[in-house]
Amino acid sequence: MKLKFQDLILFEDSDFIVINKPSGISTLDERKDDFAPSILRMAKAYSEDAQMGHRLDKETTGALVIAKNPEAYRSISMQFEHRETAKRYHAVVEGMHDWDGIMVNLPIFPLKDGKVIIDRNKGKHAETWFRSLQVFRGYTLVECLPITGRMHQIRIHLTCLKAPIVCDEMYGGHYFFLSDMKKKFNLKKETEELPLMRRVALHAYSLTFKLMNGDVKEVIAPYPKDFNVLVKTLEKNS
Repeated sequence: MKLKFQDLILFEDSDFIVINKPSGISTLDERKDDFAPSILRMAKAYSEDAQMGHRLDKETTGALVIAKNPEAYRSISMQFEHRETAKRYHAVVEGMHDWDGIMVNLPIFPLKDGKVIIDRNKGKHAETWFRSLQVFRGYTLVECLPITGRMHQIRIHLTCLKAPIVCDEMYGGHYFFLSDMKKKFNLKKETEELPLMRRVALHAYSLTFKLMNGDVKEVIAPYPKDFNVLVKTLEKNS
């Protein structure tokens, strides 16, 4: 089924579009693959002057803002630069954590292989605030508020808290199998159990920013199917 850009739209006015980005599609064009679709390319086909206000990792789903004209692009760029926007992410992490607001302030340094590390000498300032939303048996649904916007910031900071994101193999996370939760889980003979989710369990849940008339707008992005199934399964089996 072909992905329709219109079906992704959560909010639109004459200046901005906010979409619920699906997993598996890059925000910008990838140099190594000229034919793979990107959100930017789809947005330009819908509105020719479209420019991305920010980026989400290829695997990450959720709220993503697009400017429809140069003035709107300038405005949203300045809002991100001056930290006048608010981004809230939800993540399913390993372990049971009761955080009533915990701040991680650890500098991040990008490596050439696309991974990041914590480096107190060469790293750039990075701050993320975390809060537990729901604690399950062996897992926690966490709200993440990045104050800065470094690459893989939430992922590495959660690993520093000994709470890697489910499926995030790059930073110590593991795949989630139903047999991990269900003692009497029976698999049909000669079939291999598949993980419940095949990507990093991270979703950009909401975005708050200013419209061109000065009004503050919050847009909430509903969970995609795979993330929702994971949360519901944890609720049911805890």
